Amino acid sequence: MKLWDHPMSENDFRQCLRIATGATIGFTLCKVFGWNYGVFFTVTPMLLLGMVPVMSLHAARQLIFSAVVCGLEVGILGGLFGGHPGMMTIIAFGLFLYKFACMSKGSLFLFGANSVLSLSIMLHFASYPTTDLNDLIFSNLQANVISVIVAYVVTFLIPDAEPRQLPAKPSQPKQSHRMRHEALMGASIATMSFLVFQLFDLSDSMSAQATTLLLLFPMHWNGALGYARKRAMGTLMGVTFGIAGQLVLYDWSDTLLFIVPLLWIGAMMFSYMHVKESSGSGAGFGGLTTLGILFGQYLTPDGDLMFSALYRVSSILFAIVVTLLVTYAVHRVLNSFEATRFSQQ
Repeated sequence: MKLWDHPMSENDFRQCLRIATGATIGFTLCKVFGWNYGVFFTVTPMLLLGMVPVMSLHAARQLIFSAVVCGLEVGILGGLFGGHPGMMTIIAFGLFLYKFACMSKGSLFLFGANSVLSLSIMLHFASYPTTDLNDLIFSNLQANVISVIVAYVVTFLIPDAEPRQLPAKPSQPKQSHRMRHEALMGASIATMSFLVFQLFDLSDSMSAQATTLLLLFPMHWNGALGYARKRAMGTLMGVTFGIAGQLVLYDWSDTLLFIVPLLWIGAMMFSYMHVKESSGSGAGFGGLTTLGILFGQYLTPDGDLMFSALYRVSSILFAIVVTLLVTYAVHRVLNSFEATRFSQQ
């Protein structure tokens, strides 16, 4: 499996610095001010700086707008129909459908990707009576706003060494049948994932839930299959680093002064892998998000990162296998119809 696609340039190295520094700043602010849902503040900067090499107003608008839209959807629709599972399932499918349609379109990929992740996690946790819905919604919104601010700050402090070449636009736009295939496949699997995590009450498997969605980011079966192998590799590396970090910290796992440098080192390592792969979502990005979830959500003074890390491995690997089987089945069904058939155009 080929991981390294090109030699590291000065711009690439600076992007690694921006990803690691941005994620560390978000994590530090969350812990210093005692904000809940640390995973939002740690992973969102990773997602933004990892997917957008150079921060732009278009990317900032997409990220903040996705947080506002998801907050309204969870607050209004979840509040009205949360007690009706059948109705909520139909609503969730419709919400996922238009978000994956935005991803398929291309120009709104960041909006759709961030919305899919946020909506799935927020809908799941909003269903528990112990969850403060307002705190959940505003924590997600706050994390997205802070991530945009942090992204601009690190871009200003660590700018590119030379102007980047804009990626070439595809010679032909996607055909409508391919876009329908991508949107329907993504919405179907995201809805099934939501149902499974609800039915089995898997409130402590955020990383596995995120994995089922990240596998869909390539937007087609072959891409999901290739990403699954890299995601599994990245997960194992991220968890290994988390366990090693727990052993190094030992009794000082509640000391922020020691945690922050460790997180930065890990994020820098996986950022380096991510940039070298130049594949959007690969082993490096998988390791990066796994590290962000472990540190942001499970590294607490009274928590055991060792148990959480081992649990993450088993749940993520199981989620990868099941998601791939379902993705292949949905892919074959959609390919049976001309109107939803996948092609390379």
